[in-house]
Amino acid sequence: MSDAADRAARLLKEHRESIDRLDAILVYTLAERFKHTQSVGRLKAEHDLPPSDPSREASQIERLERLAREADLDPEFARKFLNFVIAEVIRHHESYQIPGENLA
Repeated sequence: MSDAADRAARLLKEHRESIDRLDAILVYTLAERFKHTQSVGRLKAEHDLPPSDPSREASQIERLERLAREADLDPEFARKFLNFVIAEVIRHHESYQIPGENLA
């Protein structure tokens, strides 16, 4: 292999190692986030609160889009990602509700 190819291979390896570390950070961060949202879901269920809070969700999406722009990340991607996470959180919150109770 040429020096340029060796250098490219080393750089590729370094980038991939960084990606792997960041993927691990994302997974552990999401796990921590879901621990908190599960606690919120149990609190909501205990106090007969609806599993969804559209006002909070809208403000969080707006906040994440702003952060994405600041971080030079596509805000549309950030919005889609948070919508996916919110949908999963609501699904968990609904599972804490007592069957037959109003979920609205």
